[in-house]
Amino acid sequence: MPPVVLVEGESDRLALIAAARVRGEELRADVVSLGGITNLRSWLERRDPAVPVLGLYDAAELRYVVGALVAGRLLPAGEADPAAVARCGFFGCEQDLEDEVIRAAGPELVLQTLDARGELALFRVFQGQPAQRVRSVDAQLHRFAGTASGRKTVFAADVIAALPAARIPRPLVALLGAVRAAEG
Repeated sequence: MPPVVLVEGESDRLALIAAARVRGEELRADVVSLGGITNLRSWLERRDPAVPVLGLYDAAELRYVVGALVAGRLLPAGEADPAAVARCGFFGCEQDLEDEVIRAAGPELVLQTLDARGELALFRVFQGQPAQRVRSVDAQLHRFAGTASGRKTVFAADVIAALPAARIPRPLVALLGAVRAAEG
C-alpha cells in the first residue's frame, strides 16, 4: 500500500512532486496538502493505521508536530527532538521550504527562475521598497515569494525544477527516501 505524505500546503505538495521529477523518481505516494499544519492532528487521529504516513514541516512547528504524532500514536511521549520525529518519517525545514529552496539554489538561479516566469522586473521594483533595501537578497526573495496571490504556490516547485538533482534541499531528499522505504 503506498504511503501518504502530509504537507502543510499546496506549495509543499508541488515542490515534493517537482523534486521527485528532478531526481528521476516515480512518486507513488498520495501527497496530501493539509491546508495548514494545525490540521495534522485531526488527520492523524482518523488515519488508516495500515497506511504508512510521512510528512514535511517547518522547524517552528516542531512542538505542534510532536504533539500530533504523539496523539496519533506514531511517536512515543517524551521524544520531542527532530531526530525522533525524522525516525517517524516527518522531516523539518529549517525556516520553511522556500528558505530551503532559496539556499539550495542560490540567489542567481532563483533570479533566473523569476526571469523565466516574467517576474524579474516586479522583483526589482520590490527590492527598491524602503523596507526591502536593508534585507539580504535571500531575505528579499523569501518575502517576494509570498507577496502575490498564487506566487507562493509555484515558487518552490519552479526553482526546484531548475535545480540539478544533487542540490535538492535535504528535507525533500530525506522525505523521498522515506517514501521509497515505505513503498517496500
